[in-house]
Amino acid sequence: MLKHKNITILGSVVFIFLFTLSFYFKVNSIFYVLLFLVWLIITTWGVFDIRSQYFIKTYCNNSVVKDKIISISFDDGPNLMTNKVLDVLLKYNVKATFFCIGNQIEKEPEILKRIISEGHIVGNHSYSHSNFFGIFSTQKVIDELHKTREIILNITGKNTLYFRPPFGVTNPRISRAIKATNYKAIGWNIRSLDTVIKSEEEIFKRVKNKIKPGGIILFHDTSLKTVSVLERLLLFLQEEYEIVPIDYLLNESPYANETN
Repeated sequence: MLKHKNITILGSVVFIFLFTLSFYFKVNSIFYVLLFLVWLIITTWGVFDIRSQYFIKTYCNNSVVKDKIISISFDDGPNLMTNKVLDVLLKYNVKATFFCIGNQIEKEPEILKRIISEGHIVGNHSYSHSNFFGIFSTQKVIDELHKTREIILNITGKNTLYFRPPFGVTNPRISRAIKATNYKAIGWNIRSLDTVIKSEEEIFKRVKNKIKPGGIILFHDTSLKTVSVLERLLLFLQEEYEIVPIDYLLNESPYANETN
């Protein structure tokens, strides 16, 4: 598996080799350009594909699972639409994981309480979910993680250990912040694209076609179309699959030092 540290070291070694070689032979500058482009392409892929685990270990699924079990997760709440998602989950007796934004929790603390009271898991999804999260300094990311952790702890008594980076973006600064705050990076391997695709049918087919044992599905509890797709998906899954919480799927605790 490609890792940022290894690729950077390898790139540096190749650069030094080319530079040293240039003292004895003429080395075309195109080789330096190609070296940089290869490094840039690999690193960009690592930044935007959380499944790559390029910068930090990320739990995106359980690939060794043989049984037909799967987990469902939701990002970007809590908000009023979260209640409709919770209604569907309650109807089918399904437990899910909600990665919540700190400033949204401050607006809807009662919905967060409902998530916990109905047996779902809560994870950290940053405080601001800023579009510029990927260029935040390490300390700013740490501050956001601490702030949201404290908000959740104060409202629910749950000391969260799961963190899902906004947009699934990782880089060295975010990686350092995750390690410094003792979080586990949680990703996904089945992305619904429910914030991009307008058609409920297309979203449903996309998720359905990617279903396999040990998977983690990514939804957003922010739109009515997701609620509709969710109900259809639960009906489909319950014919063959058991839908389990992420902690059961990964065998990794979502909380530490609980106070309630």
